[in-house]
Amino acid sequence: MRVLLIGANGYLGRFVADRLLADPAVQLTALGRGDDADVRFDLASGSPGALTRFLDAVHPGVVVNCAGATRGGARELTRHNTVAVATVCEALRRSGCGARLVQIGCGAEYGPSQPGSSTAEDAVPRPGGPYGVSKLAATELVLGSGLDAVVLRVFSPAGPGTPAGSPLGRLAEAMRRAMQSGDGELKLGGLGVQRDFIDVRDVARAVHAASLSAAQGVINIGSGRAVRLRDAAAVLARVAGYGGALHELDGPHAPVRPSIGHPRPEPDHAAPAAYPYPDGCGSWQQADVRTARDRLGWRPRINLEESLADIWMEAACRI
Repeated sequence: MRVLLIGANGYLGRFVADRLLADPAVQLTALGRGDDADVRFDLASGSPGALTRFLDAVHPGVVVNCAGATRGGARELTRHNTVAVATVCEALRRSGCGARLVQIGCGAEYGPSQPGSSTAEDAVPRPGGPYGVSKLAATELVLGSGLDAVVLRVFSPAGPGTPAGSPLGRLAEAMRRAMQSGDGELKLGGLGVQRDFIDVRDVARAVHAASLSAAQGVINIGSGRAVRLRDAAAVLARVAGYGGALHELDGPHAPVRPSIGHPRPEPDHAAPAAYPYPDGCGSWQQADVRTARDRLGWRPRINLEESLADIWMEAACRI
């Protein structure tokens, strides 16, 4: 099976590439903007015609799209998350390769949900920010394309390679600095938010399974369990061996402190953030993952403690 992987150098794409390369039946070609891609191509500015000619030459059986942007303004997010996917869909429609498309979506497409609930694929999406809107628009393009396609809505990825600017990455960095300076307490804001964390290696397994399956439509990829960021911080402290106290600073009258998931605020213009996640999903998100089990034969294998241990291992190397 020849697979064209778009975005192989990204956070998720690196693990998807490793998983696909481990399958001896897969011939992998990487397409991206970096110099180390097999083929250099910018989806946000390249034409569908140029991509069609490449598809006809390579003739992949599966196209996996892991490319996209998680940060930036609405225009940048639209270019990289929506316009880019429109280019992929149009190129596949024009091409004679008949490839299956596996698109990486995200849980932010759903927006806020009721605390205690599990979000299934039939939930009405109400994204709460430009990132979720741009990803939802991409999903709608894929579903309306007429292609053999599946969208994997990945919830909150964690594990090795977690970006330092992400909420869990910032949490690990704050703990590293506290340990390095010998601080006996760590004061953090916004730890009440609850998210469904899923290890990137489990996400890669889901992409592999989706590539081999005939499943179409939207499929949630998560752990099926919401975890409070406060509890994740406690686990991280345990695996890191940090014996200091964790103090949570929340509420509109809390002292000004950098919240996990946001840049350090300027002292003269600081205001506590309501939630540490810039995904527009409010205080709670938990995936219903029964569809992934039933249609892909997939279940998460790696628990959050292992994911956090790997995040800490990378953070500790910066000491």
